[in-house]
Amino acid sequence: MRNKKIISLMLIFCILLTGCRQNKHYEVRQDLSVYFANADDVIVSVRNSLRNHASKIIINYASHGDNMQDIGILVRELMQYALEETDSPSDGDYLFYQYGGYEMHYSYEKQDSDYLYQIEITPDYYTTLKQEQAVSDKIQEILKELDFRKNTSEYEKIRKIYEYVYDTVEYDLIHKKNEHYHLKSTAYGALIYHRAVCQGYAVLMYRLLKESGIDVRVITGTAGLPDGSTEFHAWNIVRIDGLYYNLDVTWNKQMQTEDYFLKSDADFPSHIRDENFADESFYQRYPMSDRNYDDNASSITAII
Repeated sequence: MRNKKIISLMLIFCILLTGCRQNKHYEVRQDLSVYFANADDVIVSVRNSLRNHASKIIINYASHGDNMQDIGILVRELMQYALEETDSPSDGDYLFYQYGGYEMHYSYEKQDSDYLYQIEITPDYYTTLKQEQAVSDKIQEILKELDFRKNTSEYEKIRKIYEYVYDTVEYDLIHKKNEHYHLKSTAYGALIYHRAVCQGYAVLMYRLLKESGIDVRVITGTAGLPDGSTEFHAWNIVRIDGLYYNLDVTWNKQMQTEDYFLKSDADFPSHIRDENFADESFYQRYPMSDRNYDDNASSITAII
């Protein structure tokens, strides 16, 4: 049986870490030849680096053994946890759907009985830091115009944000099939150029709703088209009074309908979620209403 090494890491970034520490404890796998004793700190640091568009994330550590066979798994888990949902509108799904993965390289040198490792992570961002600042500025401008108050209901916030995105963003047919043009899938493309594909619509909805205090997720999967074919698709689920509803602004805009606004899964049959959004644990964390919002609202009104 191989010995496991518990290590603390020193992370080197081009950007100083100024964010506060998260209280969450991350259960990073411990069945590898090496794992992080200070995993929470490492993950928060990686997340801050991604948020700040660090061009490279460098991790240096020393170990008494050969860990090369487990480094890929270790980095994959770090990135997975760094991209999990937090309370910040610029983390979670917003980060995840605006970058195209990463490249990872490592090197080591032997010094006496120790191995000195360096892991280099190079993220592939869809936007620049300057573009993200433009998004943040524009979002604050929009929210000021929407003028939400303390007594503005969750439904009213969702409705107004939905109408803003519906009215100002066109579907990007020009770049739809251009695999090298990534702005079509970003909030920047939707906000600044007013053109996006489904992922751009969903990410913009996510950012605006989160900034307004509405819990929301970006859901990916496939959707059936009128000709019987299917295609990759992205939409949102949003929470109102503790239950979640499906919202697909892309399809509503393209089809000039409201058939995909605040719907239960039962009334969303053409949308098939990817497995990670369809398992029991996800539904426990994000319980879906078994009725459309309009039906629930009518029932509440009738009872009152």
